[in-house]
Amino acid sequence: MCTEILLVLLGILLLIRIIFDAADKRKTFPPGPCWKPFIGDGPELRKLARKLGGQHLAFEALAKNYNTNVLGMQLGRRRVIVACAYDTVVQILKSEAYYGRPKDFFMNLRTMGTGKGITSTDGHFWMEQRTFLVSHLRALGFGKSRMEQMIRDEIDGFLKLLEDPQGYIDVSATLAPSILSILWTLTSGQTVKGDNRVPRLLQLLKTRNELFDMSGGFLNQFPWLRFIAPERSGYNLLKAVNHEIKEFIMETINEHKRTWSDGRCDDFIYSFLCEQNKSGKENFSDDQLVMVCLDTFIAGSGTTSNTIDFVFLAMILYPEVQEKVFQCLNKEFKRDEDISYADRIRVPYIEAVLLECQRYFPVVTVAGPRRVLETTVLDKYIIPEGTTVLYSIYAVHQDKKYWEDPENFRPERFLDENDNLISQEHILTFGLGKRKCLGDVLAKACIFLFFVCVLRKYKIECDNDTRPTGIPRPGLVLRTENYRAKFSARY
Repeated sequence: MCTEILLVLLGILLLIRIIFDAADKRKTFPPGPCWKPFIGDGPELRKLARKLGGQHLAFEALAKNYNTNVLGMQLGRRRVIVACAYDTVVQILKSEAYYGRPKDFFMNLRTMGTGKGITSTDGHFWMEQRTFLVSHLRALGFGKSRMEQMIRDEIDGFLKLLEDPQGYIDVSATLAPSILSILWTLTSGQTVKGDNRVPRLLQLLKTRNELFDMSGGFLNQFPWLRFIAPERSGYNLLKAVNHEIKEFIMETINEHKRTWSDGRCDDFIYSFLCEQNKSGKENFSDDQLVMVCLDTFIAGSGTTSNTIDFVFLAMILYPEVQEKVFQCLNKEFKRDEDISYADRIRVPYIEAVLLECQRYFPVVTVAGPRRVLETTVLDKYIIPEGTTVLYSIYAVHQDKKYWEDPENFRPERFLDENDNLISQEHILTFGLGKRKCLGDVLAKACIFLFFVCVLRKYKIECDNDTRPTGIPRPGLVLRTENYRAKFSARY
């Protein structure tokens, strides 16, 4: 009996200690919801996100409620901060103190249990792999005329699909394979046209996106749930999705291995195999190659195709902008003249429209996660080593300090009185610093070329009975609502 009483007292004392330690740490930590012992703020965050329509809106509401640019939370056992103001976000993106990646269950799931790749790694390994990827993609034509020709080839195929005799097409479903094909060609040297596996791969990537959120989700906060409720927690589905994606990529890698010879570097996979076969290159494993390919597809295909999708949707929602875009293109270019990415300087209004689309419809609303590598100070708050860091691109793009009327879609905000393009520094679509998006050159070229090649030839309309609202569907990457559009030839 005495032993039982003693154990109860020890348990109570331990709980009191945890509560007081948490309260003490909160004095120097950014403000936010009250930390609940053991469960943290996760349930409250999820409830608010469901109510408002997305995690980015929940973070914005909490930051306003606590009157702070840096929101402090506890999700499960992790301390998390969310930066919600431009100056604070820039400080994070440029400081090497924030260059780490969390070592948690979320990252374990993202990397299929390998801890490999580029997106989810840090330190020397990340720098080595990043340098290798960038240098070899450049050698293969990344950012050059060869890359632009790949984009043009896909645009030609995409344009043929627009004049559907049925009238209206599903833009998202039609666009996604084209963007994936560009990335697949750069990576593997192969085309996916006619490959009946592509719709399945796109569905797998979409499912994976929907199962994750930037804070790591329920499983990351309570990883033990996978043992109690593997189905309801989504763990079994994630494992199945990861396994199928890995099999898809490994099939292509094995095809390359069968045809590889020393010195053959026709595409990125061959280049990687060349490095893999050198002595002392243990960082160039099959698992690493799988994850680099997956990082490329996830970072490139979903964000780029969704951005273009939102651009087309914006033209439906704002027909006066669409008409002005057409007049601009009609005035600047001859009807049979090829438009290159370099020609963007001739059409500043087009650039302004694309910037406004990315500001108004940021497909990545909350970015990260980062891990603090050493205790540091941010906006007068002490951020301990190991803290997980998120930053809200949505909050920056809606900040009234920098945007006069952020709730309005107005491309002219990016033009001066002479219709010249002005500063774009407060647009954080592709990030800043050493960890900025590696594929920004490809993404920007895709967005511009798809947009101008479609808008100069077609008028985009929707069925008035099913007019889209413009409200995005939440996820790791925002997607447009389901809508169908008609592309009517202008000439």
